[in-house]
Amino acid sequence: MMYKKTRPESKNMIIGIRPVIEAIEAGKSIDKLFIQRGIKNPQIAELMKCVTEHKIFINRVPQEKLHRLTKKVHQGVVCFISPVEYVSLENLVPQLFESGKIPLILILDRVTDVRNFGAITRSAECFGVDAVVIPQTESAQVNEDAVKSSAGAIFNVSICKEGNLLDAVNHLKDCGYSIVSCTEKSNEGFGNVDFCSPTALILGSEGEGISSQLLKLSDKKVAIPITGKTASLNVSVAAGIALFEVNRFRTLNNC
Repeated sequence: MMYKKTRPESKNMIIGIRPVIEAIEAGKSIDKLFIQRGIKNPQIAELMKCVTEHKIFINRVPQEKLHRLTKKVHQGVVCFISPVEYVSLENLVPQLFESGKIPLILILDRVTDVRNFGAITRSAECFGVDAVVIPQTESAQVNEDAVKSSAGAIFNVSICKEGNLLDAVNHLKDCGYSIVSCTEKSNEGFGNVDFCSPTALILGSEGEGISSQLLKLSDKKVAIPITGKTASLNVSVAAGIALFEVNRFRTLNNC
């Protein structure tokens, strides 16, 4: 059987059932865990027990994908360790309130491009974002490319990887956050929103935008005005503009 060209292996890659179990039990932040579909191996049961106990999301993939990730014997299991330590949103929210500042959280819905993610975290850190929230699925891999694209800023902003963005947004609403979606489906500008309160700003992927469920949970929807012929902005550019507007409002209003 012929496979597509194997990509250079990441230093954050761990292969094999036992090494992956050891990494999980050692408390390593797992970015992605791939397990071969239909695999039959007695040790898989032990891995699945470990994964369940630590609430780690599994990506079931065909064997061919694992062969593209590594040329080594992988036993049907490959995982990637995140270069950053993920923070629990539930634990972070009270800490932000205790700090005395007005929190600003950025939520990324299905932003899957690694370089875009890195550039966004760079802007987020520059404009005082307290945390970037991403979903466990349909999100960019937090790897060396993300670190490089962020110019290291990713180490200076909390990254929360949540199992369900709807649950995360509902939790923030219950905690008094104003949920603002940046979407081309709105006719309102940033000047119509009061950002002098705890705020969670949502940005969606370039192709899909923000999901309809998240839009329904939003307290406000704002758009970046575009006058050219191009239909939309790159999501990392949009993030920079949106965060600048929030930061400008807070600076001008001393909040």
